[in-house]
Amino acid sequence: MRIFRVIRNLFSRDPAYYCDMTYEIVSALITFAFVSSVTPGPNNLMLLASGVNFGVVRSLPHMIGISTGFVLMSLILGLGLVQLFDRYPSIHLALKILSVAYMLWLAWKIANASAPKTENSGAKPLSIWQAAAFQWVNPKAWAMATTALTVYAPTGDFRTVAMVSVIFGCVNFPTISFWVILGQNFRKVLSNPRNLRVFNITMALLLVASLWPILRA
Repeated sequence: MRIFRVIRNLFSRDPAYYCDMTYEIVSALITFAFVSSVTPGPNNLMLLASGVNFGVVRSLPHMIGISTGFVLMSLILGLGLVQLFDRYPSIHLALKILSVAYMLWLAWKIANASAPKTENSGAKPLSIWQAAAFQWVNPKAWAMATTALTVYAPTGDFRTVAMVSVIFGCVNFPTISFWVILGQNFRKVLSNPRNLRVFNITMALLLVASLWPILRA
């Protein structure tokens, strides 16, 4: 059918046909996206805790929000938001304050999460919108996005920025899923409320510790 021929032709073309990226650059970008996405950071620490407390299925909106939120943030940064921050430092300072406040609130929620498989007094996994918004106050997400755009989309044209962002999002989602699955597998080990309490407090403290890059910058 014609539609299948169109799709086949779309994926058979060299990436340079659509933007200033060769197969070698795309391969390097995929590697960078995988390594930076799989290593520990605020997103993955929260997903690990979410897997323990809520399981994989209930954490799906959290995972989707991270990936889609990162793609959107990368696109907006690539279209010139970083230059706006350079011109108006007060906006950047306001974002830092918001980042610290939001991450402290999330750390409190993790520390006070109740045991899995019990009726909770209100604790819920992050929604898609909450997880997407969190990318704007996540220092690691900022570092990943700015590095990817600087190295792999130096021209700053929309097609290249869009391709970098989409590739990153496609690699990011299955990669971060590992942390939720790992967390869910910890549920049996942490079925003891005391052990779970220690785990949640540890995750909360690590999340607070991840604020250091914001405070240093």
